[in-house]
Amino acid sequence: MPILPDFSINIKFMDEETLKSIAEQLRKPVGEYALKVGEKMNEGNLHINLYTIEALKLAPNNNILEIGMGNGFFVKDILSANEFIRYTGCDFSEVMVDEASKINEEYVKAGTAKFYLANAEQLPFNDEEFDKVFTVNTIYFWTDPSLVLSEIKRVLKPKGQVIISIRPKAVMQYYPFVKYGFEMFNKEELTDLLRQNDFNITDIIEREEPEQEIAGEKMSVETLIVCAEK
Repeated sequence: MPILPDFSINIKFMDEETLKSIAEQLRKPVGEYALKVGEKMNEGNLHINLYTIEALKLAPNNNILEIGMGNGFFVKDILSANEFIRYTGCDFSEVMVDEASKINEEYVKAGTAKFYLANAEQLPFNDEEFDKVFTVNTIYFWTDPSLVLSEIKRVLKPKGQVIISIRPKAVMQYYPFVKYGFEMFNKEELTDLLRQNDFNITDIIEREEPEQEIAGEKMSVETLIVCAEK
């Protein structure tokens, strides 16, 4: 059973077992503490999610896919933009898929939202199904980024958009748990990765966020969003 990340302890004094547990839970929330981890992620990722939704430039009849939606807390912010938008979320945490379905029950019943248990390396969707694919704070955990990007390209319509949002390496490197399974990127590395996989960069957005208090310590936070076209 995973250890509950104890966010009451100053991050400087967390032992390695706790840091490793936090990293594992951020990658894939599991077990009895998964719901709490999902809530913590919503708090910490508020601004990066809202900035990303803004970057999506949502339009009527957009068919949107999110990879790694967690508990789906921000789905309402997408679907409230226009009644004709369709949203699909996938995550490889069964707990998060179940919770997202519950939180967004009204949208699921209305047929405007669907949630799937899936690995990003093998997306269970048809070719050229989506207008836009986006993901927030998941690329750190992709074992094979080129394979995931190939899948994203497959499910995107011609000229479809991919939006990848991260905390840049200059920020992430100060989080002590990132040594456990995080692959960090700066702006150049992320844009190069997309270009190498035959995406055309259309926009790069860099936004400062309010400082966050993480386990009793103030941390500077930034959002990096790279938008690209198939």
